[in-house]
Amino acid sequence: MLLNNKIIYWNQLNNSAKKNILSRPKIIKSSDLKSLVQSIICNIRDYGDDILYKYTRQFDKFWLSNLKVDINRIDDSKYLISKNFKHAVKLAKLNIKAFHSHQLMKNIDINTQIGIRCQQIILPIESVGLYVPGGTAPLTSTVLMLSIPAKIAGCKNIVLCSPPPISNEILYVAKKCGINNIFQIGGAQAIAAMGLGTETIPKVNKIFGPGNSYVTEAKLQLSQLLPELSIDMIAGPSELLIIADDTASPQFIASDILAQLEHGCDSQVILLTPSINILKKVLLEIELQLLHLNRYKIIIQSLKNSKFILTYDLLECIKISNIYAPEHLMIQTENPRFLLKYVVNAGSVFLGSWSPESVGDYASGTNHVLPTHGSSVCFSGLSVLDFQKRISVQELTPLGLKNISDSVELIALTENMDAHKQSITCRVNSIKGGYGEKY
Repeated sequence: MLLNNKIIYWNQLNNSAKKNILSRPKIIKSSDLKSLVQSIICNIRDYGDDILYKYTRQFDKFWLSNLKVDINRIDDSKYLISKNFKHAVKLAKLNIKAFHSHQLMKNIDINTQIGIRCQQIILPIESVGLYVPGGTAPLTSTVLMLSIPAKIAGCKNIVLCSPPPISNEILYVAKKCGINNIFQIGGAQAIAAMGLGTETIPKVNKIFGPGNSYVTEAKLQLSQLLPELSIDMIAGPSELLIIADDTASPQFIASDILAQLEHGCDSQVILLTPSINILKKVLLEIELQLLHLNRYKIIIQSLKNSKFILTYDLLECIKISNIYAPEHLMIQTENPRFLLKYVVNAGSVFLGSWSPESVGDYASGTNHVLPTHGSSVCFSGLSVLDFQKRISVQELTPLGLKNISDSVELIALTENMDAHKQSITCRVNSIKGGYGEKY
């Protein structure tokens, strides 16, 4: 058996071993990667479109005639895909739109006290760039997860980049989501083009979307280089933590583990349960199901990163999960909502045996762009809020300023900011001199 001796007995470990067990696969960023990305950014800044054509030939082995996808090709994509795919996209789009529509923030307009009016105005980020990775399959779900909240937020200028050749499925979904500004360019060069702008590709204010180590490094370097550019998050390898009891289905759990592990060789799954019976059956199921999967070799590699842990009870499982802070958390227990109230750190939670993580990846309605590598301790999954910004406004009457002046002057003096105090005092003296007494 491939998974012999995989069971870890949590309470037999010392603190150092426990910490080591919950560590993620190491992300090694070579100096070569950093310098290559840096040179790509510099070259795109200096040479624009010309270097993009060169990079596409060099990295993607694809000869482009145009960077921008012709609108006719986008329109024609609907004739080149199946009716079943169209129906699946329609359902997913409806669910994602329904959930994200409720994330819109309201403007605030209140009087904090007499004569002091404070507002919060919510505005969309004007220009955003969406990156959809290429690879072995078209990531149409990423198009949905990025473009729907961008549209709901009201972003005016939306740019989508994806490596060539862009599939008809991606073009169709983008069109259905109202995205027509599509460019066939991938990798770090796509991120740099959107961040800096070229003759053809518009400069954006914020970049969204997952990608490989080069894409991630480009997002990081550009966000540090350009104060007017923001990014969604620095995403690491995908991860899943499952909490189960004796009522869970070993077959279901094994299928969820395998679904997560096929993302990539650096993916990770942790199974926590107080049931040795469940652990043994899950390990057996994994070996049985694994034989029939296309990404067998990838899963074999990512299984090396994964942990199968026997705990004392379910509350200990929750405690461990909160320390690990998973991207995805599945609770397959008799009463999963009882445990939900103890969850502190997680990107997205899936309750019960009938809520596979795969539905969240595609069509339930929640977003699949989530914090990884323990960052769910302080970060949230992608939402409409990420495509918006907030502007605060304040307006005081003379009476409002007079009533608050003593407090402001005292705090200013405490901070040794006498110019701040003076900006208040000169106005209060004007009020005492007769200005604005009617207020």
